[in-house]
Amino acid sequence: MSTRFTRRRSEPILTLINVVFLLLAFFLVAGTLAARPPADLQLLALPEGARAPEPGRVALSAQGDILWPEGVADASAFIAQLPPEAGGVARILPDRAAPAPALVALARDLSAAGAQGIRLVAERGEAP
Repeated sequence: MSTRFTRRRSEPILTLINVVFLLLAFFLVAGTLAARPPADLQLLALPEGARAPEPGRVALSAQGDILWPEGVADASAFIAQLPPEAGGVARILPDRAAPAPALVALARDLSAAGAQGIRLVAERGEAP
């Protein structure tokens, strides 16, 4: 009398748990590595459904000061360091209280430096 042993297949749920755990770890790390705008910057508010901002941004403070990314000193250097996926489009993060003439001047400087387009970045939610 011979007894035949059959091997059980591994549970597919274990693989799924591993994948979910790895995705969670990835997003936790990616979220902490993302560059953040200055803490005191109050962005413009747009209605829900507006498109999320992409890389390649410069901030404009409430006092009209231009806050360039690290290692950038002017508009031409900013345009030169734009990632290829930005397509030459410069994004401005203006403070709600930023003076309009400073915003217009910054947009003109970026355009003169070779920006293919200018986008204003605003936070989602209700406008004040």
